Amino acid sequence: MIDKRFFIPLLLSLICIVVFSQRPIKIACMGNSVTYGYLHKAPLQTSYPAQLQQLLGADYLVENFGHSGATLLRHGHNPFSKTKEFAEAINSHPDIAIIDLGLNDTDPRDWPNYRDEFVPDYSWLIDTLRKSNPAVKIFICKMTPIFSDHPRFKSGTREWFWQVQNVIPQIASVNKTGLIDFHSPLYSRPDLFPDALHPNEEGASILAATVFQKLTGNYGGLKLATVFASHMVLQRNKPVHFYGRANANEKIVVSFNGKKETCSANDDGKWDAKFPAMRAGGPYTASFVSSSGSVTLEDILIGEVWLCSGQSNMYFKMREAVKDRNDMAEAETSSAVRLLRMQPFAETDNYAWDQETLQKVNELAYFSGTWQRCDSAAAKEFSAVAYFYGKTLQSALKVPVGLIQVAMGGSTTESWIDRYAMEHSPVLVNELTNWRKSDFIMPWVRERADTNLKKADNPKQRHPYEPCYNFEAGIKPFTGFPIAGVIWYQGESNAHNIELHETAFTELVKSWRDQWGYNFPFYYVQLSSINRPSWPSFRYSQLQMLKQIPNTGMAVTSDLGDSANVHYTSKKPVGDRLANLALHFSYGRTDVVPYGPLPLKAVRKNDQVIVSFNYANHLQTK
Repeated sequence: MIDKRFFIPLLLSLICIVVFSQRPIKIACMGNSVTYGYLHKAPLQTSYPAQLQQLLGADYLVENFGHSGATLLRHGHNPFSKTKEFAEAINSHPDIAIIDLGLNDTDPRDWPNYRDEFVPDYSWLIDTLRKSNPAVKIFICKMTPIFSDHPRFKSGTREWFWQVQNVIPQIASVNKTGLIDFHSPLYSRPDLFPDALHPNEEGASILAATVFQKLTGNYGGLKLATVFASHMVLQRNKPVHFYGRANANEKIVVSFNGKKETCSANDDGKWDAKFPAMRAGGPYTASFVSSSGSVTLEDILIGEVWLCSGQSNMYFKMREAVKDRNDMAEAETSSAVRLLRMQPFAETDNYAWDQETLQKVNELAYFSGTWQRCDSAAAKEFSAVAYFYGKTLQSALKVPVGLIQVAMGGSTTESWIDRYAMEHSPVLVNELTNWRKSDFIMPWVRERADTNLKKADNPKQRHPYEPCYNFEAGIKPFTGFPIAGVIWYQGESNAHNIELHETAFTELVKSWRDQWGYNFPFYYVQLSSINRPSWPSFRYSQLQMLKQIPNTGMAVTSDLGDSANVHYTSKKPVGDRLANLALHFSYGRTDVVPYGPLPLKAVRKNDQVIVSFNYANHLQTK
């Protein structure tokens, strides 16, 4: 006979275990209007907590404790700690808490007065949650962006936002919480922020997916960054760096050129494997093996990698430029030259884009391409300037050369600059607001964008002529990939405002060097001799910038252009002249003359003007 004194407590314990095991994991999403779903038509269904619930399923109970206008600061104008949502979140005793606060603390009533209380107040909130449930797992979030059309952006919000943002990872580290990045996934998506502050329903879906990945560790398994493919060239004499995504804590074994490295994905799903710097050579094979899959890349070379960018004259294809059949025939024998052409999804010709194109542009899915061995088929679609540049380099250096083409006809200098740099330039920041109506931008550029976007419903529809767009869609994917340097042909769409271009071009060079993290050479093309009123002064400005920006070089084309056609066909001399700059300055080939005669100074002496030149051997007068 069973003793009831032992049976009943045992039964109750078993019932509790069963009930507890069936209880969904409780997630409390605490925050401000971003968490609440402000501006959404149906926030109960579309806020990020609601969409997170759909992703996680019935094993989880996700509750929305967002309060519009709430500050983290307890002395702020609307403290979250005094809201009913805060009390309800604490009393719910969550298993997981996700905190997204700080945006409203950038208010001039708050941060300037109480900034020193932000860290202790955040720590107090974390401690309060832990007192409610010592086992709670807490994540705090880097804030979603505030974009430049916010009314207080330039009067303090910009600086205060980044002061708050930069302290949040420190708070996570000190308080031993998890950290979720709500900023990076949305910083390139101003189209999802109707009022510059609140992400719309699609933006909330990105936040939900970000939290889902963080909680589950599911990042879709092993993937390499898109720049890595068979037939590629890796930069010689720099550490070889492979990187990509995988599930959290997944181990990846990478084998390359007789060496093996093992790494693990972090809790953001990012992994990277570094090998020592290597000399030019190949072909090699690289293999990547993990529990979720494997990838093998073949025919990899190590040599010199150059990024080739700009607008239509860099985009100008070999098949449009080549008149000598021997040039195209030589492409068949150029196996040591490799080409990566990032092709735009749609041209910016004079027509209205359809809805599919508009959506892809917003999603930054505008450029695509993969590495190819150079042959006539690949070369004929590639940039003529870039091809001739690479061919001349390879012939002189006798090492593999990889060329990455990211160019867009009609694009502005500002479209290639990163957003942080644009936002923090006292001049260029003005171009980010209502750019299609801004007289900072060339009228033709704005008119063509208006034509392409005629069917767009979103007032913030993206376009490749928009400031920052080509950096975000085309350049950013390569900033972790080592390069030897950049060749650049652009300026036609900035010739209306020479002084503004001087600011923009200087910022462009700095922006890219900052993004890559080193001072690579930047060789650019001076505009050609087309008969346009501002161009002579623009060319002189480009010459002056050669003296002002270190580690740059300029190829002259005033003798090559067509007086009536901006797209002249004689591109081989342009590529050769750029290559001469690189050979002389980057590769130490002093036997190669980088320029024609370059005037240094002019001095008047009596009735004469004496002009001094550099690179003027054998210069004669007629």
